[in-house]
Amino acid sequence: MKGDYQDLVDEISTLLGAPATLENRDFRLIAFGAHDSDDDLAMDPVRTRSILTRGSTAAVRSWFEGFGIARATGPVRIPAAPEAGVFRGRICLPVRYRGIVQGYVWLLDREPGPAPDALAAAMEVADRIGVLLAEEAKAGADLSREFRAVLTAGRGWQQDMAVSALRAALGPAAADELHAVVCVAPWTGEPPATVPGAAAVCVVPGRGPDADAAAPDAPVAPGAPAPGRALALLVRLRAADALGPAEAVASRLLGPGSGSAAARTAAGAAAGAARTATGGSAAGAARTAAAVSGAARPAGGAAARTAGAGAAVAVAPGGPAAGIAEPGRGLAGLADAWAQASAAARAAAAQPRLGPVARWSSIGPYRMLSALASAAPADDPAARPLLGPAQRELARTAEVFLDCAGQAGRAAAALGIHRQTLYYRLARVEQLTGLDLDEGEDRLLLHMALKAARLHA
Repeated sequence: MKGDYQDLVDEISTLLGAPATLENRDFRLIAFGAHDSDDDLAMDPVRTRSILTRGSTAAVRSWFEGFGIARATGPVRIPAAPEAGVFRGRICLPVRYRGIVQGYVWLLDREPGPAPDALAAAMEVADRIGVLLAEEAKAGADLSREFRAVLTAGRGWQQDMAVSALRAALGPAAADELHAVVCVAPWTGEPPATVPGAAAVCVVPGRGPDADAAAPDAPVAPGAPAPGRALALLVRLRAADALGPAEAVASRLLGPGSGSAAARTAAGAAAGAARTATGGSAAGAARTAAAVSGAARPAGGAAARTAGAGAAVAVAPGGPAAGIAEPGRGLAGLADAWAQASAAARAAAAQPRLGPVARWSSIGPYRMLSALASAAPADDPAARPLLGPAQRELARTAEVFLDCAGQAGRAAAALGIHRQTLYYRLARVEQLTGLDLDEGEDRLLLHMALKAARLHA
């Protein structure tokens, strides 16, 4: 299909003697013609950004739509606007199918402009593009419906039927292909028609107050985000240990700077530097990195406390995070993979040092906690006094102390406080909870309660 679009765009470029660019109705780049001009003005910032980022900004989209391109049935000439980064005028050919706009073909305008008969011939090609886009949109909608059914169907024959329908929609090769499921949550908008790099995409409703009103009673796989909705994506992989394509898809949806691979590489480099500087083991390097990171972090910060713990890019409060399931071959295990991906997304949102893109294999205790958690928080009466806003600092102190395996020196360094201050706060924690932090089971109970509270924050 991609080759068909490119051939048709090249045909329009030849007809009109100018490089053409094809975008869908959401201004996502589909194909573009070669440009061999030495004129720098021909590649203005808007066209350059469209090609390099495969899309346009909301401001650019709004500006072009102001010329009525979504309603037009013929070519629209748009003047240059240097203040908006549009140094050359444009000709827009609306791509329609049965009266509905499917996309746009863009050409740089120049005097005297294309002849009327050439424009008419180009519009005929645009109509052929419209047929392809409409067929692809219908196929994408069918695929989205089948993918959503697999993730939300009950066990047994319903699941088997949904998997069979999705396999038919994806093609016979899907039965043996390696896939990873990605969850982005919360997702407040409509699902994108397509996502570059994803074989299928759909929105899965949650059970909370913001759940999808169109399907409030739809079942959700265990571990799925309770509040609101989540975007699910199916990504094809080349190898089980190569999750790069899945991370790229998640990062593209979350925005610049959200990828986890670079952060993990940087964390690994920091751990290596610490090992070299201290002459110690990997564990010693991690403790050194944790102490330095914690001492430099202001109270309430979310920088990674342990080298190699994952992306150090913090998740914005209330913003979306992404989780990636363990790779699997075929489609029969997609429901379980969805549970893993959504659990990883919840963990990334709960613990910023894990996100904003977290792999299920890297979220540690949250793998078990997310499986145990229900729609209601795990509210243990012993930990309850620490979970209110008034005791936020004590709760954080207890969590860091337990994260550091009860080692007071490491915990005090991570918190940036004196050891005596740490002992005073821990005594207050014991008074409020009635727990003895010298007892392993009491520590386990408090640690689980504090981590579970994060999942429902």
